[in-house]
Amino acid sequence: MASSFTMNLGNLLLLAASFVCVSAQINPTVQILNDLRLARLDRLNRITPTISKRQTTTTFPSFNFTQPLDHFTDTGFTWNQRYFVNSRHYKPGGPVFVLDGGETSVTDRLPYLDTGIVDILASATNGLGVILEHRYYGVSVPVQNFTTDSLRWLNNEQAVADSANFMQNVQFDGIDADLTAPKTPWIYYGGSYAGARSAHMKVLHPDIVYGAIASSGVVEAAISNWGYYDIIRRAAPANCSAQFITAQKEVDALLSDPTTNSKVKSFFGMPGLTLDADLTSFFSGLLGAWQEKNWDPAVNSDEFANTCTAMGNPSTAKIQTFQGFTVSNATWNLATIINKTSSRCPATSTSDECFGTLDDSDFQETDLSQTWRLWQFQVCTQWGFFDSPPPSSSIPSMLSKFVDVAYSSKICQQAYPPGQFFQVPALPNIEDVNKIGGFKIAHDRLAIIDGEVDPWRFDCAHSFISPSASRPDTPLRPFKLIPDAVHHYDENGLADHSQEPPAIQAIHAQEVEFVKGWLADFK
Repeated sequence: MASSFTMNLGNLLLLAASFVCVSAQINPTVQILNDLRLARLDRLNRITPTISKRQTTTTFPSFNFTQPLDHFTDTGFTWNQRYFVNSRHYKPGGPVFVLDGGETSVTDRLPYLDTGIVDILASATNGLGVILEHRYYGVSVPVQNFTTDSLRWLNNEQAVADSANFMQNVQFDGIDADLTAPKTPWIYYGGSYAGARSAHMKVLHPDIVYGAIASSGVVEAAISNWGYYDIIRRAAPANCSAQFITAQKEVDALLSDPTTNSKVKSFFGMPGLTLDADLTSFFSGLLGAWQEKNWDPAVNSDEFANTCTAMGNPSTAKIQTFQGFTVSNATWNLATIINKTSSRCPATSTSDECFGTLDDSDFQETDLSQTWRLWQFQVCTQWGFFDSPPPSSSIPSMLSKFVDVAYSSKICQQAYPPGQFFQVPALPNIEDVNKIGGFKIAHDRLAIIDGEVDPWRFDCAHSFISPSASRPDTPLRPFKLIPDAVHHYDENGLADHSQEPPAIQAIHAQEVEFVKGWLADFK
């Protein structure tokens, strides 16, 4: 049954891809609207994972492991979980390092298996490297569509059970040895959401997870994620932050004034746009590019730096707009940036059709090509992290007052109407996550590694609102903050590690050192 289902799924994906290509050829306007729709979804679903843009020329074998659809109720259905293996360093008696693929296709993580953290640790310990794909992502899809009901098995509990089952039962092709846990020491690694999963695996299954490394692990789920932008405000160049703060204040004031509300929307190239937040959410989309910074030029994005350059330097001068009101150079420059996107809206379409979020049908396609629905479903049910301004007016805000929790979370009800068997809650049940430890999560042989200027640090154990942010850093419980680092900076590496920046070489060396210490105590 599993093989037949995989074949049918592949045919469905090919059919969907063919349909998209044909549609684009027939009607360019439809394609533009679809591109704008995808950009809108990306803006709303901002937790798109940071993936390695560095290509690997090494081909690793992929395998499938059979998992039950539901680990807690027998449905009679199984599915194939994909994993890749790097055995180049393995010698009998060596450990297994498994990297959690997280909320993306596991192929996006292959550079980490080749020259990144998995290869670094395996090379130092004669270990076996594995990357395991998360249920519902990549080709590890256990269902035939992404309706509300079909997504009900996409949750923390099922994912944890997947990993535990894999570690206890997998047999590696070409290796004539039993490497299952706990007979063999397994070290679990993850970054971002997968970093939180790594910490959870160690706490929930200390008997089979010998050690774990949580890199930028978002261990504290939250309804309001206001600190994400506050970290960017404090870490970005001062002039850039000042310009964004000035612009958002000015635009919020213009939108709040009935005499200028429609005019400012026209100024930004979105005449007639209904929701004010549909305009100002564009600003947060620009800010989110900070997360894409990386020490490796092949992975790094210059988008945030380019935006800062385009925002210019603070000025007291006022500029007269064609709509009849004056603005600062910050707002003028921001509008120039946004108009590059808004100008793509076809003349035959309205601003709401191009940029609005009022039409529920924009979010209700459920075929298997709608992969944006996956992480968004997890956000809506268990994780949260909704955009919103700071809780106090005393904290300077780079985020519009209109982009609040109500706006950021409304997609949850729009995209996931109640099914026959499952209904998305009004707000995510973040206690499902935080009861495992939240900010205080800790365990022997659990390493916490975060980035100093990572916007997700707000939800990590090193958060400036965490009650345990200053805990000691010990070999048994490493607690490390990489200087001037953004999102899981330790995960990627170069083929020639001597060419990595000193801070990256240092954290990799520290990881090798404490992992070797852990393994020395394995019995």
